[in-house]
Amino acid sequence: MADFDITKVRSNFPALDSGYIFADNAGGSQVARGVVDRITDYLLNTNVQLGADYSISVQSTQRVLSQGPTEAAKLFNAASPDEIVFSGSSTLNFENLARGLENGIQADDEFIVTGEHEANAGAWKKLAARRGAIIKYWKATSLNPENPYSVSLKIEELLPLISSKTRIVAFTACSNILGSIVPVKEVIAAVRADAKAKGAKKVEVSVDCVAYAPHRFIDVQDWDTDFAVFSFYKVYGPHTSVMYVRSAVLKESVSSIVHHFLDVEENAYKLQPGGPGYELVYGSTGVVEYLLSITPAHDLRKTFDAIAAYEQTLITPLLSYLTDPARRERGVRIVGDEKPGLSRVPTISFVVVGQNPLKSKDIVKVFDAKGGIGIRWGHFYAYTLVDDLSPKIDIDDGVVRISLVHYNTVEEVNKIIEILKEILG
Repeated sequence: MADFDITKVRSNFPALDSGYIFADNAGGSQVARGVVDRITDYLLNTNVQLGADYSISVQSTQRVLSQGPTEAAKLFNAASPDEIVFSGSSTLNFENLARGLENGIQADDEFIVTGEHEANAGAWKKLAARRGAIIKYWKATSLNPENPYSVSLKIEELLPLISSKTRIVAFTACSNILGSIVPVKEVIAAVRADAKAKGAKKVEVSVDCVAYAPHRFIDVQDWDTDFAVFSFYKVYGPHTSVMYVRSAVLKESVSSIVHHFLDVEENAYKLQPGGPGYELVYGSTGVVEYLLSITPAHDLRKTFDAIAAYEQTLITPLLSYLTDPARRERGVRIVGDEKPGLSRVPTISFVVVGQNPLKSKDIVKVFDAKGGIGIRWGHFYAYTLVDDLSPKIDIDDGVVRISLVHYNTVEEVNKIIEILKEILG
């Protein structure tokens, strides 16, 4: 980790100067200074309507319709900026995608979804209800018989769900509850091979990268996926979302949902009804510049490799404390993978069960009362996943989630552990 300078990283985030420990990053990260500078620059200097011939509009159009998609495409490793869609949220991007695909969905088509964040499942469930399609669930199953809450998605549980009627397979690259990384390329290859063998005529794959994008490099070409989405506001940027749609799928499967007189059949703008937040699109171009600046190589893949390596220094002490035999006896159970390693990110969830259980909200209340540290309790929109856990937990109480990113420090983790010791021993 010689190439990873945490002091340099933190200098890009003015909010960190306060000393507050931001440990709810899966809900939204802090924003890099260069992103804010671009938003300010746009609003103060180029805040005009797009598409006009006068010079300021030409500059504004170039920033929003060219620079924005071009920089976002780098974060997907997309083949073209024409495969990029901006929207206000990932939920809305998925809803718009489902609308664009609706004409090609038949009754009895089958959609396979996960119980993870509802953004990637809800749009398909509603589309199925409109068109008479069938929903199947790829559910997380046990990793450790000694901890029923240690679960993950497994390919061997997915393949039996595939049939000749499979049309859409939608899953997460990383769980916002479990913290575990799904081997996306391996999953997609297995899905395509199995679907072909079973006679499925047309299968398209959607990957929710919201909880993955802050921690690992996305590579839609290597993955061979049709759709992928993440939210910039969880990747050190503004509150906007971006979606990749494969060019061939845009032409063959997606109907335009924009105004009828717009000629957008050859690019992803056909899934972008209404203009996105112009200043947010331009602001998002600062994310790539920030990520390239924090390692000497100035290479996105190497940046994310460095981030992944550094994050292990955050994951290891926290998991080590929570899985210690004394905590297990106390009733602490990790929800997700209990082991550190590159197969998980520093989003760590747990519950306290047994003879002397603790509500998740009551654990978080201790942190809130002390001040200076932000963590959270709940189901975090992964309602189905949390509700499926067995033995059952109170869905309204959910889990305690501590979600860290690469600007957090080991010292901050140790402060979190000290408060946990007061609560859990």
